Amino acid sequence: MRISDLFDTDTRNRKLKALAALGAIIVAVLLIEVITLLQYRYIHHTMEDELDYHNESELTLKAVLVKSMLNTHEQMVRNYMWPVQRQIGRPDPLYQVLHRVVRTNNEVMSSFVAFVPKDEELYEPCAVRIGDSIITKQVAGEHHDYTLREFYKQVIEQDESNWSDPYLDEASGEHVTTFAVPLKDENGQTVATFGIDLSTKGIIDTLNTRHNYPSTFFLLLTEDGKLISHPDTSKTDQSDVATVVKMINDSTCLRRLSSSRHSRIIQFKDKENGLGYAYYAFMKGKPHWQMVMVCYDAEVFSKLKDMRRKMLLLMLGAFLLLGFILYRANQYVKRLNDSKLSRERTDSELRIAQGIQSEMLPENRITRPEVAISGSQVTALEVGGDLYDYFVRDEKLYFCIGDVSGKGVPSSLVMAVVHSLFRSVSQHESNPAHIVQSINENACEGNKTNMFVTLFVGVLDLPTGRLRYCNAGHDAPLIINSEVKELSVTANLPVGVISGFKYTQQQEILPSGTSMFLYTDGLTEAADMTHKLFGMDRIVSTAKQCLKQGQTSPEQLMSAMHVAVTGFVGKATQSDDLTMLALYYHQPEETVVLSDSITLPNDVRSVPELNQFIQSVGQRLNLEAAMTSQLMLAVEEAVVNVMNYAYPIGTVGEVNISAQCTDKDIKVIITDEGKAFDPTTTNKADTTLNAEERPIGGLGILLVQQLMDTINYERSNGKNVLTLKKNYKSNDK
Repeated sequence: MRISDLFDTDTRNRKLKALAALGAIIVAVLLIEVITLLQYRYIHHTMEDELDYHNESELTLKAVLVKSMLNTHEQMVRNYMWPVQRQIGRPDPLYQVLHRVVRTNNEVMSSFVAFVPKDEELYEPCAVRIGDSIITKQVAGEHHDYTLREFYKQVIEQDESNWSDPYLDEASGEHVTTFAVPLKDENGQTVATFGIDLSTKGIIDTLNTRHNYPSTFFLLLTEDGKLISHPDTSKTDQSDVATVVKMINDSTCLRRLSSSRHSRIIQFKDKENGLGYAYYAFMKGKPHWQMVMVCYDAEVFSKLKDMRRKMLLLMLGAFLLLGFILYRANQYVKRLNDSKLSRERTDSELRIAQGIQSEMLPENRITRPEVAISGSQVTALEVGGDLYDYFVRDEKLYFCIGDVSGKGVPSSLVMAVVHSLFRSVSQHESNPAHIVQSINENACEGNKTNMFVTLFVGVLDLPTGRLRYCNAGHDAPLIINSEVKELSVTANLPVGVISGFKYTQQQEILPSGTSMFLYTDGLTEAADMTHKLFGMDRIVSTAKQCLKQGQTSPEQLMSAMHVAVTGFVGKATQSDDLTMLALYYHQPEETVVLSDSITLPNDVRSVPELNQFIQSVGQRLNLEAAMTSQLMLAVEEAVVNVMNYAYPIGTVGEVNISAQCTDKDIKVIITDEGKAFDPTTTNKADTTLNAEERPIGGLGILLVQQLMDTINYERSNGKNVLTLKKNYKSNDK
């Protein structure tokens, strides 16, 4: 065999390997593309189901807001019925009452009393808003026969209050709807109708504010399908409006029921041949109008489609990069031996693992006035087994610190698992003992290496300073305020030792101005060149020095500890991971501008008294009517939930509602002595129901969360304490 044949064989082998690598990449690309396509279809189908849910939720919420607005005006008319009846035979006082009705509400265009004709004589005193003025006059005559009007016929014939379908008022040029009630004499005979003409502008504005998607718009139709509201022409294609209205009124048009069967859905094509969805349903009760929500496929699924395009580009780039890496790796193998290559790969993986581990630690600072918190970690090897984490949820600071037995890669893997478990469990659990219990059960499962974790988990309630904590074999933290002391802890077993072990919860009130210092044994067991340990006494001494100098912020405490331990160990090699976590709790002073409370029995029939209390708070704070209505709706829902669930059937109890108002925030504190009941963890109510179909408070915790800024629940001294907070100075909701 010639030498040239050997080179040819080697060349052919390299080409075959290159072709095999290229073929593998192509197969991988096709396989991942198929998987991506299947994922896309699944996500798209899931988003369609979620679209039904979210759109029906928004449709229901808008219906509730419109109904609430109409109910407010209905109640106003009924409040004025008695003054109007008293002045039926006295024209001048009657005009004064009608003038007051129009003056007290800017959305009321006019108020009138239409008398049942005697001897065919028409008489309709009226107060009419003209610009900034209110004119009172008798408007009935040959050019205005109110007996032919819809509102008059319905009220007289049905002998009950009624809303008319909106119509164009020729005098003002605005669309109005009329609400009227019958007025009776002392013999019970209907002698007149009393009512108001309400501008539909407020209803239209309510419908077309704050949508899930920018191009979404709402329509309001009469019961027989006539268009009431006209969305903003600058943001909405009027041809789409006409198409939707036409299809809703076309009985032959194909439509389907939503997944909850509470609304109907029509698909249509816009002028650019894009797909749109129209969700519509009838409002319950009177007026029996149709509520319509319109959204577009291109906008709903735009992020999903954009994500798919980016994933395809990323995959293409990734495989091009992979091909390049494979090529370079092939060249690199020729220059290095197997052992050196293996070592470099190991070092590279450790660096990546170190980066990943560092990224798992919290980077964001807590931007709350009540608390400052900071942590640091120095690993003995490339990767470590210490962990710490913190975040704020529902007015509570959740934090933990832990130390995995051993060092290196195995410990880092356990650390990652425990860190992820803490994050996932504490997202829906506020009892630290239950959090540790859940982590322990997962850590014990399949733990053939018998690795364990010392762990401390704390939950600090920011409004009250109540610290609930659970210790699992970890070093006791230091509490620093007027003195330095160790927090009293029950040791318990470390996590991962015994499945089913019952962990205990402890609690303590942190006074304002208290610092807390947590650490792992890498601090106490830091050794100098003579193997002498840093020890607990030096930690306490350093903390006392910080307290004496007034340097008790988290950064100052950790900096002082770092300087102390670094100076102690000198040039000695670090033998264990060193992790520190410090927090400072402070209750900011607030200027209280209003403080009031009311105590009600656990009876839903006392809800009107509750609403009067909230209205009084709103009036004293000069809140807008919409803000007061939102606050009333949220507080009513929360209080009714407490009445229904905190007290068993047949149990007599009380619910205290306290309003604490600063110059920025409204804080409503609902307290009861019933059984432990956390409404924030109950199942959300069916928000697809219309207002008349749900019981009082039926919108559930979902509506309360939408209307309020924060919700916080605490069980304190045998009482349920639910706090609702709303910022009324810079409200974005």
